[in-house]
Amino acid sequence: MMTMAPVRALQISSRRFSWPEVILLAFVTVQVLDGVMSYVGVHQIGWMEGNPLVEWYLSVLGPALAFTLVKLFAVACGSLLYFKARHGTVAVLTVFYLAFAVVPWARVIHVYGDAIR
Repeated sequence: MMTMAPVRALQISSRRFSWPEVILLAFVTVQVLDGVMSYVGVHQIGWMEGNPLVEWYLSVLGPALAFTLVKLFAVACGSLLYFKARHGTVAVLTVFYLAFAVVPWARVIHVYGDAIR
């Protein structure tokens, strides 16, 4: 009679994340949120981008590619800081982006997004 071995792929690791890892994950999450909200704000609502360099990328590459490249660059820079053990800097940047990019975009999308529906 043949017995089946338990499936290990379905087991969830009990490993805990270190604080630096949590900070990096938060940074990446905030960058993704900023990129998605910026795309929605610029593409669907027609809101202007505040960063002149990103605005130029938008005009040359279009919103999807421009925001993808800009956010990948930001994640690469944050990852470099993480690997250089600059965890406090990554944490400060995470809070900065959350306060001055994600929250304002959430407000713009909430207020003006209803107007386009």
